[in-house]
Amino acid sequence: MTTLYSQIAMTAPHAEAAIAGQKILENGGTAIEAMVAAAATISVVYPHMTGLGGDGFWLIHQPGKSPVAIDGSGYSANNLDCYQNLESVPARGGKACITIAGAVSGWQKALQWNEQNLTASHTLDELFGPAIMAAEQGFSVSESLAECTKEKYLELHRVHGFAETFLVNQNPLSAGNTFKQPKMANLLRLLTKNGLDDFYRGEVAKNISSALISAGSSLCFNDFNDFEAQFVSPLQVKLKGKTLFNLGAPTQGLASLLILAQFDELYDPNMNEIESMHLIVEATKNAFVIRDKFITDAQKLKQPLESFLTSESIKKLCDTIDMDKAQPWPKQALLGDTVWMGARDQNGVMVSYIQSLYWEFGSGVVIPEYGLVWNNRGISFSLDSEHHNSLEPRKKPLHTLNPALCIFDDDRRLAYGTMGGEGQPQTQAAIYHRIVNLQQTPEKAIAEPRWLLGRTWGDLSNNLKIEQSLFNRIGQDFHNIGHDVQCVPDLSEMMGHAGVIYERQDKVLAGTDPRSDGLAIVKDL
Repeated sequence: MTTLYSQIAMTAPHAEAAIAGQKILENGGTAIEAMVAAAATISVVYPHMTGLGGDGFWLIHQPGKSPVAIDGSGYSANNLDCYQNLESVPARGGKACITIAGAVSGWQKALQWNEQNLTASHTLDELFGPAIMAAEQGFSVSESLAECTKEKYLELHRVHGFAETFLVNQNPLSAGNTFKQPKMANLLRLLTKNGLDDFYRGEVAKNISSALISAGSSLCFNDFNDFEAQFVSPLQVKLKGKTLFNLGAPTQGLASLLILAQFDELYDPNMNEIESMHLIVEATKNAFVIRDKFITDAQKLKQPLESFLTSESIKKLCDTIDMDKAQPWPKQALLGDTVWMGARDQNGVMVSYIQSLYWEFGSGVVIPEYGLVWNNRGISFSLDSEHHNSLEPRKKPLHTLNPALCIFDDDRRLAYGTMGGEGQPQTQAAIYHRIVNLQQTPEKAIAEPRWLLGRTWGDLSNNLKIEQSLFNRIGQDFHNIGHDVQCVPDLSEMMGHAGVIYERQDKVLAGTDPRSDGLAIVKDL
């Protein structure tokens, strides 16, 4: 295969983020630099989905070398006394602010790796330029952001700092209006001046921790001061003609790999649409049972996650799948709110990156001085001390986030991912199958109607939701074999915002989701 080094690619669920990354790539920047620019920009223009107050996970691949992974997720506060008499971690407000935000430290680690292994060509000021401009001069409010502020108004308008940042005259944002975030621009400028470490060990960290304490959080300056994102070994599984990579604990990357490993074991090219979809759904159930029983902080695992990905373990799971009957469901379900983005630079370096606040607007708590929304990832903890995902000091909770990468034996590559809680592994599987087995283009694979088992952002039901066009074809058949099905509109945002960069033998392709405000770009340099 001739590697197409001359082509760059960028995809993001908001056009301004994709363009920010594109400009860096066109100016000779690396995929890592482009991703930091896109991540900063999307934190401004999609504040309900993601931000500097959240977490992020990286997969970086340099041709001919092993993928590199970065865990940019935060741990819980050291002092947890205020949770002793509660039944669960509150979903919103100060007590929901229980974990450090790791995304900025993840950016820092990625840029350090970039400097050591590639050719760093852009300053932080240049990388943050588009984000600062969008925050200072304003951007057009998307339907997604407007609808979210409207839907969550009653839940969030009294939460610390939310109204003064995201409401206009105490009213939700309106689509198409220009929205400015001058305080966020100030934060980004401070970080360009003082360095990203200031978020954890400097003036910015002191101001954030003080504001969080005022809001009722247990996080203190020492929690920030001790935190640092980590390079970790990617989780991987070898399939026929390819190797899949994802993140290990505390993410649900294991579930994503388990679904496709089972599917690869049992898939027959002669299967029809109903059979292949049923197989993915049943494989999803098996994967989620394992995820919910074992995934927690990487330091607290009961057994190595690799043990679930052996040929013997996969075959045992496959033996439980009945191709004529659905397994009972539901089990525990997870929510989530996220952005996935992909980048490829002119030297062939590819990045699969995912970043999140968890629920829409996270905890709802906003650091007034910076317009910074804080995550509520800590609500994934259990307050049952016997639970494997129990709340403990300096511990990471189970994450829905997981960026995916496939490297084929013939050197082709596929970077893919999505937002959407429970939907992330399922959408990854659907898009992978459509591209790899059905040979669809990324745009078609993403746009075609999808399904979702369990919960996703903005929805609490646990059944199998199927978009209208697909439901019309297979809904009755699925009901007949025992699936609890529900029809939802085509291009429903609950299905997530997916994206793909696919490096084929003849050219590079990219796709973004029509369910989002995204943009996919491929250009020859």
